[in-house]
Amino acid sequence: MKKQLLILVLILSGGTAFSQMNADYNYSITLRGYGAMQMPKLFNETDPVKYVNTYFSGIMVKFNDNQINYRLSGSYIKQGKTFYNNCSNCEIVTGNMTDYTFKVGFEKNMNFSRVQPYVGADVGYRAHRFIGTSENVNALKAGQSAAVVLPPNKMETTKNGFVLAPVIGIKVHPISQLTIFVESSLDFFYSYERQEAVTDDANNYRSLARTNKSEFLLNPISVGISLHIGSNK
Repeated sequence: MKKQLLILVLILSGGTAFSQMNADYNYSITLRGYGAMQMPKLFNETDPVKYVNTYFSGIMVKFNDNQINYRLSGSYIKQGKTFYNNCSNCEIVTGNMTDYTFKVGFEKNMNFSRVQPYVGADVGYRAHRFIGTSENVNALKAGQSAAVVLPPNKMETTKNGFVLAPVIGIKVHPISQLTIFVESSLDFFYSYERQEAVTDDANNYRSLARTNKSEFLLNPISVGISLHIGSNK
């Protein structure tokens, strides 16, 4: 009986030693290696649910406090984008998209094991910009003006605003100094949007629209690694 109690104490001691592993470091530097993200809708984009693949686009600093980690993060994405506007046979828009965010938040670990599920939330600022050119692809519209070639339009839109994002994820600790994580989030984005279009011809007709919009953007997967530094032993 004494032998069994001794074995049980040793097992619990080993579990306790591991449980304190994450709390032995004050800070973590996190790099997001891959992410699938839903971008804000542009103009009257016909398929805004498409996901954008990103690589090494975000960095995060965490301040560790036992089961709660406070997060400070930023991301930057710049990619080319092509989409149909208004309808699938109306206009095709091609250009470059730029998106960056700054967030602050927290995450709470649900246990102290080597595999740790966690939940959290971030709040911050997001800026999204697109500059491109719109070309008519409607054959009927082009046929009505056979004598006149329809000019392209220069298109620009910017969205700036507030973002709130609940987070859920799971972390794996292969060694005490390193963590691999996978997480998902849902961004509530409330923004001020400015849309501008200029006809690329001699008249240079300009249209301008300003609106406030809210949208939900799903980020189904984000994968990265965290390096823990600042031992407090």
